[in-house]
Amino acid sequence: MNSPLPPFADRAAREALAERLLQRFGSRASRAAALREQHSHGENITDAGLPDVVVFPHTNDEIAEIARACFEARMPMVPFGAGTSLEGHVAAIHGGVSVDLTQMNGILDVDAQALDCRVQAGVTRVQLNNALRGQGLFFPIDPGADATLGGMTATRASGTAAVRYGTMRDAVLGLTVVTPDGRIVHTGTRARKTAAGLDLTRLFVGSEGTLGFVAEVQLRLWGLPETVQAAVCQFPDLTAAVGIVIAALQMGVPLARVELLDAVQMQACIAHSKLDEFKPLPTLFVEFHGSPAAVREQIETMESLAGDAGGTGFQWAERPEDRTRLWKARHEVTYANLAFRPGHAMIGTDACVPISKLVQCIEETLADVARSGLVAPLAGHVGDGNFHLGILYDPARDGERARAEALAEGVALRAIRLGGTCTGEHGIGQHRIHQLEAEHPDGIVLMRAVKHALDTRGVMNPGKMLRA
Repeated sequence: MNSPLPPFADRAAREALAERLLQRFGSRASRAAALREQHSHGENITDAGLPDVVVFPHTNDEIAEIARACFEARMPMVPFGAGTSLEGHVAAIHGGVSVDLTQMNGILDVDAQALDCRVQAGVTRVQLNNALRGQGLFFPIDPGADATLGGMTATRASGTAAVRYGTMRDAVLGLTVVTPDGRIVHTGTRARKTAAGLDLTRLFVGSEGTLGFVAEVQLRLWGLPETVQAAVCQFPDLTAAVGIVIAALQMGVPLARVELLDAVQMQACIAHSKLDEFKPLPTLFVEFHGSPAAVREQIETMESLAGDAGGTGFQWAERPEDRTRLWKARHEVTYANLAFRPGHAMIGTDACVPISKLVQCIEETLADVARSGLVAPLAGHVGDGNFHLGILYDPARDGERARAEALAEGVALRAIRLGGTCTGEHGIGQHRIHQLEAEHPDGIVLMRAVKHALDTRGVMNPGKMLRA
């Protein structure tokens, strides 16, 4: 049995702490309604949660000061970055203090020879890459949104380039974290491997703000590839498209990105992103990085595989502006879907399965979509078995949201049944807690034990990932 957590601060204690923070941080703390509303949700349909006050720290010591005050008062605290999370991570569902780290946006150190850097949590992915470009370096983890690197660490983000460069789990070498009771702890080193003790770095990577604040991140970097080429190829069916990706991976073709869009998703993207040169067919977006000779060889292999599978319309994009146009269209699938059905809301799924099970999982999922009567475009990071449905529903129609939620639930449970996970990259947040319990029925006990050991008062982003 789990021990019940102590109650959170009562109204009087909340008011007293909010006033204390306002006096301490001045213009960097606010109870303005508009700012609190902005910090009450991410990019998701999960019900919002208003914080009592929003605070903008500038240093690790200030985060620790806020944490100690909240811990002593039993006041919930919620880390906030760019607000792009999709599973309700940043909603203050029990009120409390929203700790916005976006003003901690300094790039502290870059070592081009060691291929690493150290940044504050509020540095964004685009900001870092703009700073690195002149040194011939880049940071490849690309979830689409210009998220903060602290938030990407907390949610163990990945994205379109994960098939080649991995996820935040692979990119983070070390952290500075602030624990719920206000201790500042350094984890990891700049070494590329270590056998020293428990891996505290990876304990916090993916912890979704439930174990503490990510204040600084030590990151691996990569050299800019000499040659980059992207392409789009269309197929008669999804099975053929997935099949050539599996074949390419088995042959050791180093795909930098490979994205799958089904016919419905392509129809939405063609309309939204003006991709009029393409047809509404199952489509692969691919990209290769390397030397000119290596990329040329990879292109020849991919074209041969695609031709054997009935692929047509292979169009290569060598100029940066052409590649940007293609990947911008891929990253904007959410907006394309909402424009595809005006007045609708969207629930996104995030299943990830062994690539050998991907065709089966997609086929069973699309059969469910057909039975539901809903429109649900599909796009995915096919190289690592991760795909997303954008399930569109009309909030004004009775029962449509329930049907959409049931369809999403089926995708998650099917992925678990096939040896995969309910979430490949978005995280658990508020409304996947029961799915995590289904996926890891034994491990959940240990997860709760770790949570309770580090957050004895349950004030660190409560209501996310784990039940009390």
